[in-house]
Amino acid sequence: MQKIISYILLILLTGLLIFGWTRVTEQEPVQPPGQNEQYYRIVSLPIPHNLNFAGEEVPLDLFYVREALDRELMVNTYWHSATLLMIKKSHRYFPLFDSILRKNNIPIDFKYIAIIESGLANVVSPAGAVGFWQLMKGTAKDYGLEVDGDVDERYNVEKSTETACAYLLKSYESYGNWTLAAASYNAGQNGINRQIDRQKTASFYDLLLSDETSRYIYRILAMKLILENPEEYGFYVKENEVYLPIPTKKVLVNHRVDDWAEFANEYHISYKLLKQFNPWLRENDLKNRKKKTYYITIPLPPYDMTHEELKIKKNGLNSKGS
Repeated sequence: MQKIISYILLILLTGLLIFGWTRVTEQEPVQPPGQNEQYYRIVSLPIPHNLNFAGEEVPLDLFYVREALDRELMVNTYWHSATLLMIKKSHRYFPLFDSILRKNNIPIDFKYIAIIESGLANVVSPAGAVGFWQLMKGTAKDYGLEVDGDVDERYNVEKSTETACAYLLKSYESYGNWTLAAASYNAGQNGINRQIDRQKTASFYDLLLSDETSRYIYRILAMKLILENPEEYGFYVKENEVYLPIPTKKVLVNHRVDDWAEFANEYHISYKLLKQFNPWLRENDLKNRKKKTYYITIPLPPYDMTHEELKIKKNGLNSKGS
């Protein structure tokens, strides 16, 4: 009896295998990755024949220059979410950067430093550098920014951009070229000067520098290439998907402010919006003992709308529709 059962099970198993094989062979053959639209293609990225930074030629004929740029292009192209966000945010901040850079006679390629330094956000580094342009407290004060408990102008995107320009102009006066000026923004002028004296060369591309500073220029160049030609590197962003500049007005304040929340209410915005547009205001009040003049940024309609106002507006529209 046991042999009969085993024989029946063997027949059933054989039938299942034959049926399964028939089903598999009847299906369309599976295409390997890169040969079918359902797969994402991982490809090497195009490197231009000619490239410049701030009008200065990048020597792509040097193998280590070409390979360093290739590395940063791969890192930033295939780090999809971060680079996609930079493309969107750049539409909000680059017009401001371009205006300030041109006013200070600095090539607009330097706007990409803000991406490399902070990802276009008011971040704080482990070393204490702050803001879009990652300014240290001492450097900020040296260039005239106010940094104290109530106000930290390193968080003011306009003033910090002006300060970055002043630093870069000073570096350019020292080195006579923009590439070393950009490198000094990362390593400091003393750090670059030390390596120039030690290595007896004044070309960034001939200097042996720390890994971070060595990559710095190539990271800027990679972001420049991607943001100038996003579709060439696989990024497709529609016009209505980018973050556009938000219209604002300036309100002069030259007195003490006891409560920024009450101040916000006077202008019919939330405390959150006030701080979002004025992150350099670090406390809930402003003592202003020296009676200094400040300009507070207030968003214009419809960007000044609070959640409560939005609900009221929607309820009103719904009631009219019904």
